[in-house]
Amino acid sequence: MADPPKKVVVCGGGVIGVCTAYFLAKKGASVTLIEKSNIACAASGKAGGFLALDWCDGGPMEKLARTSFNLHRTLSEELNGPQSYGYRSVAALSLTVTEESKLTSSSSSRSSSVLPSWVDGPAHGPKTIGTHETTAQVHPQLFTRTLIEKAVEKHGVKIVIGKLERLEVEGGRVESVVLEGGDVVVDVDAVVLALGPWSSKIELLSSMFRVSGLKAHSIVLEPKEPNTITPHALFLSYNASDRRVPLDPEVYPRPTGEVYVCGMSKEEDVPDDPEDIRGNEESIAMLKRVAKTVSSHLGEEAVKVEQACFLPCTDDGVPIIGEVPGVKGCYVATGHSCWGILNGPATGAAVAELVLDGHSTIVDLKRFSPARFVGRTKA
Repeated sequence: MADPPKKVVVCGGGVIGVCTAYFLAKKGASVTLIEKSNIACAASGKAGGFLALDWCDGGPMEKLARTSFNLHRTLSEELNGPQSYGYRSVAALSLTVTEESKLTSSSSSRSSSVLPSWVDGPAHGPKTIGTHETTAQVHPQLFTRTLIEKAVEKHGVKIVIGKLERLEVEGGRVESVVLEGGDVVVDVDAVVLALGPWSSKIELLSSMFRVSGLKAHSIVLEPKEPNTITPHALFLSYNASDRRVPLDPEVYPRPTGEVYVCGMSKEEDVPDDPEDIRGNEESIAMLKRVAKTVSSHLGEEAVKVEQACFLPCTDDGVPIIGEVPGVKGCYVATGHSCWGILNGPATGAAVAELVLDGHSTIVDLKRFSPARFVGRTKA
């Protein structure tokens, strides 16, 4: 007689938790996903959704990123990504924009034909840094929600809305998950904590390592003539007239006709509830200024969303993925910073293998293990 499916609880309804739940269930686990608010309510719903094959090359995330970029393509084929969540390849450009500059994009930059026609502000020095073979995008909220819908419909994942209060650990093994109020206890074989910047709210994790929150701001615009906006992701060096140091905002047109602009990041305390996150007025105002300077199509009248989210960052800049030292059956996946959407699929697939098979064949997770923090003094 076959063994019953392994019961796994995934805590966190962002892209990392949803990808993990999806691949666990696809491999035959009985999965319950617990989320305090709603699916993709934080960074996974407010991120840019930019994907790059080789931008993490030369560092510890190289294999993870490359594997995940290719997994995104596979998932798009399986889930009708272009229609379901705006998956498409894009070109990526770096360029300099200087406010109050007499130089406009109709000068020498325009003759290079690299710069798209909708970028009609004072831009210069455009360089291609990503091609349709190496860079792509998704609408992150639609991607995350499409994946969980498929996980529920096809693989039986259950979603519980509730706040994780604590884990019950007996004899060095996780036994159950207790939600706020203590009235719901879920018995488990394994737990995956994919809580993003809220990881540090869990004592079991915060006693071992720090996950800080980098508050990133963004706006979403709806141009009057969306068909004029070509699929070019822009990475700017932006010289504001009232700032000494250039800013580095990013601009992502989406196939929905919207244009997403982000930047203005700084470390702040993460609120308990993701619904309480509000953007700082001066940061949002600067992004509006960037948008209308870059393109006459992106004036303030086109702004439809102003928002902020927290990116989960580790002290060494490397994600934390693996079994929690000293607690069998308890796994963590967090700290992906600005590359969470890119690295969600490979992280989820690797964690699913780790939980169910004891090791990952997709990506070697040793470099990401939380065990690396054991014995270190936290900053």
